[in-house]
Amino acid sequence: MELRKADIRLSVEDYLIGERQSEIRHEYIGGEIYAMAGASEEHNVVAGNTFIALATHLRGRPCRTFMTDMKVRLQVIGDEMLYYPDIMVACDPRDTDRYFKRYPSVLIEVLSPDTERTDRREKRFSYLGIETLEAYILVAQDRMEVTVFRKSADWQPEILRAPTDLLQLPHLEFQVALSAIYEGLSHRPDGTFRVTPL
Repeated sequence: MELRKADIRLSVEDYLIGERQSEIRHEYIGGEIYAMAGASEEHNVVAGNTFIALATHLRGRPCRTFMTDMKVRLQVIGDEMLYYPDIMVACDPRDTDRYFKRYPSVLIEVLSPDTERTDRREKRFSYLGIETLEAYILVAQDRMEVTVFRKSADWQPEILRAPTDLLQLPHLEFQVALSAIYEGLSHRPDGTFRVTPL
């Protein structure tokens, strides 16, 4: 989702109050807020498929899966950050706030041309400092490609590209094939993915 800088500097408290009343979501980075643009159809399909797989698997377990509207709150070099990951899994009982989580286990971002650089650099740097994070996952929306960073692998990337490749999260006893993540999308002549017409 595209971020557009707003010419406003806010405290975290004022941001949180304003965000509950705003029709537009904003991410908060060190006192500045950035408006988030809407997502494509492909983004929604990929994020939805991934969310459903995780939420179904974790039903009845002491974890919650959130999509799009739940913020993650963290500190980076003394600055407060509040981001909206596309998907988040939170399992820590310390996470009692209704509007953000501090102790996620998994964070997933669906890449778009406007956000890929931020997701791969800035957000990765920020997210990997979270003490409870076990996996950070980047899911491309225009091609079949999932990049997984795991704490257990010293945050080295694992890239999955085949329909039969499995996105695995051993700490959650979870796995899903890329074919299920990309269900509902089909190849265009230029090799990119688009939503399959109904």
